[in-house]
Amino acid sequence: MIPKFRVWDETQHKMLQVDCIEFIDGKAYWVEASPADGNVQGGNDGPVGDNSQLKLEQYTGLKDANGKEIYEGDILATSSKIGGKLITDYLKVDWREDYAGFFCGETPLYACLSEWNNDIKYPQTFPEIAGNAHENPELLEVQHG
Repeated sequence: MIPKFRVWDETQHKMLQVDCIEFIDGKAYWVEASPADGNVQGGNDGPVGDNSQLKLEQYTGLKDANGKEIYEGDILATSSKIGGKLITDYLKVDWREDYAGFFCGETPLYACLSEWNNDIKYPQTFPEIAGNAHENPELLEVQHG
């Protein structure tokens, strides 16, 4: 798989497509990005990282129930019927350096996706992307707020 990335621009409050990434000592340092809609206006370039305005996010190599690519920072939604009541959980996809893998909540992402619908007592729907942590933080606040 060829790595794919997207970048969140904190200044413009929108997701951009990555055109070029520069690395220093094996770490992403600089990114050039353009709007995903093909518009020539609204691109950006600059340093990437936790303290910069551009947040680089990698494609996980996996897709949701609708075939949409799952990226780091996406929020997955799945519903379970428990006692006749429909419960929806929202889990953010994160890269975990300590395990060198993508996780949703405390479970490896690949396990989250492969274990859905396997629970006979509490069947769940296969996860769908409900949004991302930048544009839809309220989805995560509902559970933890």
